[in-house]
Amino acid sequence: MANIKSAKKRILVNETKAARNKAIKSKVKTYVKKVETAVANKDAAVAAEALKAAIVEINKAGSKGVYHKNTCSRKISRLTKAVNAIS
Repeated sequence: MANIKSAKKRILVNETKAARNKAIKSKVKTYVKKVETAVANKDAAVAAEALKAAIVEINKAGSKGVYHKNTCSRKISRLTKAVNAIS
């Protein structure tokens, strides 16, 4: 355990940030799963709506620094490609 006050603060701040990042990643995964489920069911309308929502969440995560911008682009690209394949 840290003895220095600033090190103790860093531990607390890092825990807070980790919890926030974990929540955001979990939310993104949920939206991605909704898109993948719609694609698996070959439901183009639902998949398109779910894709819009997923793109918004992925971009939010990217702007908050949870994901790298290229990771966001890759995720969006793969989901879009999957949705377009069933359309």
